[in-house]
Amino acid sequence: MNPASYDTFEGVRTYKLFIGGEWVGSSRNLVVDSFNPADGTIFARTQQAGRDEVVAAIDAAHKAFGAWGASLASEREKILLKTAEVIERRTPEIRDMLIDECGSVFNKALWEISYVTDCLVSAAGDVRHVMGETMPVTQPGQISMSVRRPLGVVAGIAPFNSPFLLSMKKIAFALAAGNTFVLKPSEETPISGALIADLFEEAGLPAGVLNVIPGVPAEVGELIMADPRVKLVTFTGSTRTGRKLAVEAAKHLKKFTLEMGGKSPLIVLKDADLDYAVDAAAFGVFLHQGQVCMANSKIMVEAPIFDAFKERFVAKAKAVPVGHPRETTSVIGPLIRDRQVSFIDGQLDDAKAKGARVETGGGHEGRYFEPTVLTGVTPEMRIYHEESFGPVVSLIRVEDSEEALRIANDTEYGLSAAVITNDLQKAMDLSMRLESGMVHVNDCTITDEPHVPFGGVKNSGFGREGGRSSWEELTEQKWITIQLGKREFPF
Repeated sequence: MNPASYDTFEGVRTYKLFIGGEWVGSSRNLVVDSFNPADGTIFARTQQAGRDEVVAAIDAAHKAFGAWGASLASEREKILLKTAEVIERRTPEIRDMLIDECGSVFNKALWEISYVTDCLVSAAGDVRHVMGETMPVTQPGQISMSVRRPLGVVAGIAPFNSPFLLSMKKIAFALAAGNTFVLKPSEETPISGALIADLFEEAGLPAGVLNVIPGVPAEVGELIMADPRVKLVTFTGSTRTGRKLAVEAAKHLKKFTLEMGGKSPLIVLKDADLDYAVDAAAFGVFLHQGQVCMANSKIMVEAPIFDAFKERFVAKAKAVPVGHPRETTSVIGPLIRDRQVSFIDGQLDDAKAKGARVETGGGHEGRYFEPTVLTGVTPEMRIYHEESFGPVVSLIRVEDSEEALRIANDTEYGLSAAVITNDLQKAMDLSMRLESGMVHVNDCTITDEPHVPFGGVKNSGFGREGGRSSWEELTEQKWITIQLGKREFPF
């Protein structure tokens, strides 16, 4: 990274804030440690933005918007593609950051990087497709049209689980539409934000177009919400926090998008290929230690194949490698923090006390939680309703697809869902009736593409991210008419 982005003390880097194209310190003189989830050691520190830095970041973004918003599509396209090139060249460095900062296992980190490059290329391709339309009129001699204009300053609040991907997804499409950006990275993974700023700086992004301000979430969020120059806030994180942001945004008549939690269901019907269904289900819940909002943590299996599925799935779970994220064979690494381990312990204790059976797993060494499979889970248990955000899954026997649908929809969430079956008619019927923003047939619940309308319903989200759907959120429609000749007025 740019040596100007950090100071080094006793061998530990302390990263600065990125405001107006400059790496700057914080006037509040507050520094927070970043811990490696794998071993609990301090691997970096970050300075924390206070009121002065938040205001300065918004000032810089607001000032830069005039030129960036008026820039040619080809200019924005060039910057996005150049950033993708920089990322490809610096992949080993980014991979190591994701492993050290958020406990991504080796191959998950590489996948996250490849998605980000695809995202930048996709956003660059969409730059030339932010289009308006012409409309029919009833007024003689009039031309009626709409155009799309960038909003101005957009603020993004990113989570810890895929900090590089989920931050960049917000930034890339916002910049492509002509907006400027203020990023508040997760307090658990602030170094990813500094690295993103460094990548764009190397690619030649004009000063002020992107600003990165790690800080105390409540303080930074309050200032962002109250500033009328911030036209949209895009958030990925917990439902509890998302609700609060929605209320604050409404108070200030500010646009917002929310991508929040999930309790995503996977339905396996009796005609499914068992081995394939087991492999899909395992990937869908054990990827990144289950710290994925789309994880299929509740699996409904039709009765005729339930016992066979359970036997094979439990065997699969027992064989999933748990280990240090730098080991290329590891599938499950450490959870992000100790309190997440305690939270899952509480869910399991509650479930067992109420009659659930642990088929495998249930233990942990430090933050390394074993792949855990439960049966006998009922609505009286916390884990039936709550998102675990860990490698824990409930297998539920159902008599038919209708019972599976009822259980799948019996949740406050509605992010992703999946159905595995060879009955296309039944698959489509369930897809239409599942209360979910996304449904995947003959797949697990974890899948994403930069150009699709990604998002959920109910308490899982509001609005969509990706491709053309992003333009709906990140631009303002303006109606323009042109009168040819003179209009006749009644008086």
